[in-house]
Amino acid sequence: MQKSILTGRKIAAFIITIIGVLLVFFWAVNTGGLQTTILQLLNGLFVEYDETVAIILELRFPRIIVAILGGALMAVAGVLMQAVMKNPLADPGIIGITSGAAVTAVIITAIFPALAMFTPVFSFIGGLIAFALVYTLAWNGQISPIRLILVGIAINALFTGLLQAFTSATGGSYSGAQSIVNANISLKTWVDVKILLIYVIIAAVCCVLIAGKCNLLALSDQTMHGLGINVSRMRVVISVISVLMASIFTAVIGSVSFLGLIVPHIARLIVGSDNKVLIPYSACLGALIFLVADTVGRTIAYPYEINSSIIMSIIGGPMFIILLKRSRGVYG
Repeated sequence: MQKSILTGRKIAAFIITIIGVLLVFFWAVNTGGLQTTILQLLNGLFVEYDETVAIILELRFPRIIVAILGGALMAVAGVLMQAVMKNPLADPGIIGITSGAAVTAVIITAIFPALAMFTPVFSFIGGLIAFALVYTLAWNGQISPIRLILVGIAINALFTGLLQAFTSATGGSYSGAQSIVNANISLKTWVDVKILLIYVIIAAVCCVLIAGKCNLLALSDQTMHGLGINVSRMRVVISVISVLMASIFTAVIGSVSFLGLIVPHIARLIVGSDNKVLIPYSACLGALIFLVADTVGRTIAYPYEINSSIIMSIIGGPMFIILLKRSRGVYG
């Protein structure tokens, strides 16, 4: 009986969150000078040409879809990182992965614009370098969660300083680089959607394959060794997938704080710690929260915009403190 109640709760959580994404999607579509109804939007998309819908499709849809895909990607990256490190404070942003990815993405975008199509690849390399630095410097015979976070904060500060130094030295003259630093998605196009979608599909396939293994990481290392599991290899593989997802997000969207941190916390409170459920639900919830942040940023100071990264920073800090106080004993 209790199991069926829990299953019903999880199904309801998925349904409510997906409906929330659809409602915010329509809100985002109607944020701006052009307005449309649901019937007009559907008619213009699937039945006959409508000039208003065509303009919205070209200007607003790429931004909205990028926010949805990016929010899902970063949220799942946070889930995987927390599973690997058995640490609810682990987040690609806090431990320096996104800032390392941002440094390489900015350098390629600003200095080697001909290689712009390969920015996600170089961003991934930067994220891996940052992760390797954190893991190596935090190693002291074993990995302490607190030591890992402290080293990660230091590495994050280093790469963030490099980003700010580059911005100051160039006077912010590189618009592409500035969009990465500021996480500005206002000028995203269908090309960005296609690039992001390719990596989202790859990440989704990887997550299907490793969800069960993430559950095993909740066990002690001794137990996993007793089951014949190569713990180190498993952690490396899952870590690389998490770094890939966070780096792609950073290359296409930019650096956004707290998204990979608070979404897994909220999701874990709602659906529990089974990664086979937690990963897809975190993707849905991440899509919803990041789309809300972007749409709120477009709305509250219209016709001016506040970047979604700023909105996430403002609401993320207090929300994280509240979640920490309420989630004792939930993780793991």
